[in-house]
Amino acid sequence: MTSSAVELSGGYDLHTHSLISDGTTRPAEIAAEAAALGLEGFSLTDHDTIEGWDEARTAARAHGIDFLPGIEVTTRHNWKSRHLLGYGVDPRADELFEGLQRVRDARFTRARRMVELLAADFDISWEYVMGSTETIAVGRPHIADALVEAGYFADRSQVFAEVLHPRSPYYVPTYALEMPDAIALVRRAGGLPVLAHPVAVRQSTPVTPAIVRELVEAGLWGIELEHPENREDWLPPLRKVAAELGLEVTASSDYHGEGKPNRLGEKRSSRDLVERIRSQVATPQ
Repeated sequence: MTSSAVELSGGYDLHTHSLISDGTTRPAEIAAEAAALGLEGFSLTDHDTIEGWDEARTAARAHGIDFLPGIEVTTRHNWKSRHLLGYGVDPRADELFEGLQRVRDARFTRARRMVELLAADFDISWEYVMGSTETIAVGRPHIADALVEAGYFADRSQVFAEVLHPRSPYYVPTYALEMPDAIALVRRAGGLPVLAHPVAVRQSTPVTPAIVRELVEAGLWGIELEHPENREDWLPPLRKVAAELGLEVTASSDYHGEGKPNRLGEKRSSRDLVERIRSQVATPQ
């Protein structure tokens, strides 16, 4: 295991979201903010889409910082929701993007059904939810934003805690890629797969060392242990197994603009780590 975390000067934020998925800022705005914070570069990892890459890359160049292409894939493992970051995938990888299109289609259908259920008790509609968004990866965060805008809740976190959690009567399950299959797809697309926020506070149970071993056998390259939402008390076993298996450890913020309290650059990966990624992927820039 190679430690990737750096002090809050320089470095890279390897997990950010724009309004192309469920963030609240444009890719170009993330680039501008990253430069203002003194970051050396960042990765845009929107959910199940790479539509923001060109804008992010152009803006990063204009601001004199680096851009690493990325994506966050909606997956599940043992019937639990898990997410996979993929860096440097080839945008022409039909097999991967056909799979992601199925995920986006399912998320769209699921979100629409959840809005129908919510409309029985809240004055919102599908048109209201979708009215101002530019996303092509609609999901629960957009419903949450609509409920906040309508004045029912203070912020996204409250909406998720009270009405959009998996035990809620308004919740509808959705299709997701199986994690080992997604890892294989990212690998075949020339990218490097990294397990995202494996012990986030919102999870009912942590990813275990046994799960990590299974995913490494499937081709997992790294694990996002430095993340503002990871539970510190759940991290030691994962640090141990990551070191034992030689997994790369990444650090990033999971920035969503106003959609989350996570601050851009609050967790940063080193230039050395980014160079190791670039040396192994199909699309390094």
